[in-house]
Amino acid sequence: MDRIDHLRWSSHANGRHGERRFGWRAAACMALCAGLAATQAAAQTLAMAAAEPSQRTEVVRPGQVQVTVGLPRAPERPVSLKGPNCVGDLREHTQVSVPVGKSTIVTLPEAVRNRTVGNPNILQAMLVSPRELYLLGMSLGSTNMIVQGRSGACSVIDVEVGADPAGVQAALARLMPEEKDIHVSAAADSLVLAGTVSDALAAQRVVEIASAFVRRETAKDVPTASCKQLGNCMSTPDEKVAAAPSPNGDNVRIVNMLSIGAPQQVLLEVKVAEVSKTLIDQLGASANINGAIGSWNFGLLADFLSGATSLISATKNNHLPLNLNLDAEKRDGLVKILAEPNLMAISGQTASFLAGGKVFIPVPQSNGTGGSTITLQEEQFGVALKFTPTVLAGGRINLQVAPEVSELSSTGVTLTAPNINGSTILPLITTRRASTTVQLRDGQSFAIGGLIKNNVTSNVNGLPGLGEVPVLGALFRSTNFQQDKTELMFVVTPHLAKPLGANYRLPTDTFGQTNTPGVLLMGDMEGKKAPAVAPAPVPAQGPAPGTPATPATVPATPAAVPPEPPTQIVPLLPAPGMPPASTQQGLPPGTAATTISRTAARQDIAQAGRPPGAVGPSDARSLP
Repeated sequence: MDRIDHLRWSSHANGRHGERRFGWRAAACMALCAGLAATQAAAQTLAMAAAEPSQRTEVVRPGQVQVTVGLPRAPERPVSLKGPNCVGDLREHTQVSVPVGKSTIVTLPEAVRNRTVGNPNILQAMLVSPRELYLLGMSLGSTNMIVQGRSGACSVIDVEVGADPAGVQAALARLMPEEKDIHVSAAADSLVLAGTVSDALAAQRVVEIASAFVRRETAKDVPTASCKQLGNCMSTPDEKVAAAPSPNGDNVRIVNMLSIGAPQQVLLEVKVAEVSKTLIDQLGASANINGAIGSWNFGLLADFLSGATSLISATKNNHLPLNLNLDAEKRDGLVKILAEPNLMAISGQTASFLAGGKVFIPVPQSNGTGGSTITLQEEQFGVALKFTPTVLAGGRINLQVAPEVSELSSTGVTLTAPNINGSTILPLITTRRASTTVQLRDGQSFAIGGLIKNNVTSNVNGLPGLGEVPVLGALFRSTNFQQDKTELMFVVTPHLAKPLGANYRLPTDTFGQTNTPGVLLMGDMEGKKAPAVAPAPVPAQGPAPGTPATPATVPATPAAVPPEPPTQIVPLLPAPGMPPASTQQGLPPGTAATTISRTAARQDIAQAGRPPGAVGPSDARSLP
């Protein structure tokens, strides 16, 4: 109240006008007197307001008292354009992370004299006490601020304003409590998701929840802090601050570094079974009778055949020629198609398969000059498969499968053009497809059936009247009956793929090289596969020269090992014209050889073609 400079009082009552200037005490007395005179006929009202140089003029009605309080304008302080004048070197940098739209308090080692923010669009800072800074994240990005203490020393605070990882972490713990190993962190304008989840569907849900938090996350309409002096501070929503656009456009990204603990490869086995049956019944007659009576010649011609060769024909050559043809035909067709495509894909990825071909269809297109050009459009036909597997918890497999079977029709589409001789037949593709989403376990199968087609075509050509006579009317009409039945079924079986072992069989394992006599005389096209030869044992290598020998460790003999058969001494049977084996090996005459191994002896006997019981020279060793 001591800042009131002057007081002007105006009175309009009963047509009289007066104006005076008072000091503050006189103004208080005038206000009190005006309040006491409120009951008079000429009511007076007291109003006080801050007087500004550009104060608007108010209309004063008779019977009112207008009081204007004038306040002197505070002198403007010169604003320094320079930053803080630091004393000494800058102190160590301090790292602070603030989620966008949230605030934090930073405690400083000494009272603050001055502060400078690098980018006010990203961060707002204000003092709430001599040693406490209030930081508010405005938009995504990073900046810093220089704080000068009372001693003149300066320190740098690096501030990173990013997404809110704590909020995402809390939401994941609340919405997906079964996933315990998920870690959320912020990196610049991105959220990083790390850890292990149970399946791919859980990973997708984690990404969706994180995207809901960071989608266009900015500090819009954030209440600022209104603090009086440097004491207690209270946040008031009276003043709103609109967030400025971020330099990077607030493009928050999700960096997915989640790993899935379930197997990630799915093998899909699909069996495509189609049965097509065609039944055709035809019956027709053809009669030709010519004759003459006097000067009149007459004839009867009836041809109701379906176009096939007549099976029964009769002709009489006399004065009355008679030709009679009878056509009867029955055709049955049965077609079976079985395809078993196998396809493997990673969980969450789409794989496709096609066993068929391509056909090109001409398509006219405008060339922009009033004419048209013909382009070829590619169309595929055959057995096609497209599926997307997703491995879930507990070995369940979510499967989106779309099988398709298409073929070229025997009847195409005939096109003709005016002023052009001839016609063009375009191919016609018949397609049957299905698409569904199911959940199965490893090795379970499901069938997609119901793709049944039953077409019946019946044509009757006959002579009116006579063709409708029972029994005999069959001679005067032709009947063509055709029925087509088609049934298609898909059987789908998913498997969790596992890697093969080192020894696995190939389709070529049972195929051997054949020879000319076997092909010409025996009709053997595959031959016989030679038995696999066991790999030869690699002898142990001794220590290198100069290396001390290491005593060998004798392995413990299992208790259940059967005893080896006793050593058998078998006399050698020399081949005709050959000296005894003992002489060949440098042994005295009459010395027998000892078999080292019964199994090795049998292998040598089989290879040499000798009878059992004889031991080859390679197995003979001299006795001491």
